[in-house]
Amino acid sequence: MVGGTLPLMPELPDITVYVEHLDAKLRGSTLQRIRVLNPFLLRTAVPPITQAEGRRVIGIERLGKRVVLVLDGGLFLVIHLMIAGRLRWLPVGAKPPGRIALATFEFDGGTLLLTEAGTQRRASLHLLASREALNAMDPGGIDVMTAELTAFGERLTSENHTLKRALTDPRLFSGIGNAYSDEILHRAKLSPIALTRSLSVEETQQLFDATRTVLAEWTDRLRVQAGDWPDKVTAFHPEMAVHGRYGQPCPVCGAPVQRIVYADNETNYCARCQTGGKVLADRALSRLLKASWPRNIADLE
Repeated sequence: MVGGTLPLMPELPDITVYVEHLDAKLRGSTLQRIRVLNPFLLRTAVPPITQAEGRRVIGIERLGKRVVLVLDGGLFLVIHLMIAGRLRWLPVGAKPPGRIALATFEFDGGTLLLTEAGTQRRASLHLLASREALNAMDPGGIDVMTAELTAFGERLTSENHTLKRALTDPRLFSGIGNAYSDEILHRAKLSPIALTRSLSVEETQQLFDATRTVLAEWTDRLRVQAGDWPDKVTAFHPEMAVHGRYGQPCPVCGAPVQRIVYADNETNYCARCQTGGKVLADRALSRLLKASWPRNIADLE
């Protein structure tokens, strides 16, 4: 399903805000009890999940799109929200919702609740016994918020892929997904299907600057919107320039936002700002419409 009707995987700005709120609430607290409410959630058997109980939280970390609770004694609880997983904070005594609750993590000051909407159970929980085991889960993407331009460029051109694919590859860049890659490419004024090794030095700089700026702006915006807790984590925001805004006017030039649909995802872009006016072929619609498929933004006006 496309067009903003389903949640998409939380990305770097969302996970960063989760981590900050969890750190404020949980650092120094003792995890009293874990209740795994869905048998498909827990993906590790050794050490047993009960070994996490009675441990103090000594830190909260982000690992790509995962949230990591660092416990004393060298244990790590790793939560991957996938597409529809979300974290909620419940006051002491509050009852978790039935159908969507996957696990509860009980502390003296309240309960951390892991939920997942829909029927597909993709969210996961791992309990790891060492930092080495945690590092083994890292796909290897660099943190664009701390990386230098040289490292960014090297990762970008390590393989010759489209910009959209490269930005969302967790082996190359950490925490960027479908939503923010659209926003980054729009800000950089680059086509989502441009090849990584075709970029000029100037275009690489544009993409580097846009990546850092967009992610920083949205992290700041989500911090403000979160208030006491980020309850409304979504990949679709009315303030976004192109993502989830198919057919709506580009905030820069006013042209209708275009899309490329594939599987359950879509790429949104502005033809006037990013592709020199060319409407990119949609795998499904362009085959269906054939000669009637618009080739240029002018054909839509």
